[in-house]
Amino acid sequence: MSLTRSLSFISYEAASQAVAAALAAAKARNVAVVAAVVDGGGQLVALGRADGAFITSIEIARDKAYTAAVFGAPTEGLAKALSHSQVLLDGIARRPHVVLFGGGLPVRHEGVVIGGIGVSGGSEEDDCVCATAGLKAIGIEA
Repeated sequence: MSLTRSLSFISYEAASQAVAAALAAAKARNVAVVAAVVDGGGQLVALGRADGAFITSIEIARDKAYTAAVFGAPTEGLAKALSHSQVLLDGIARRPHVVLFGGGLPVRHEGVVIGGIGVSGGSEEDDCVCATAGLKAIGIEA
């Protein structure tokens, strides 16, 4: 029996590159967003807020990244995945920092979740496109 295990988390360099790419994608779409990247445990690694982005988008972007990291799934599909049980859906939705709408994606490396990226401030479609751009910038497919 092993008493320990090794964990890998996203680096600051990769996280900041993903944030910059997400913000650039938002600028190209003419929306002001916040992009956040967390490590695999849901702790903030990097965050960027475009000029004009809503202040509330700071927490929402971080929460989308957190949700994607800890569940290992895109936030966009979580509500549907939990819809088989209203009790479960309601219970998960009420947990602190959980977001059940689009804009959060897990960051996977070699099959392991090493973080999450969340974008908030545009439409749900804008946020998803920008989060995907952040992943692509660091060589990860959404």
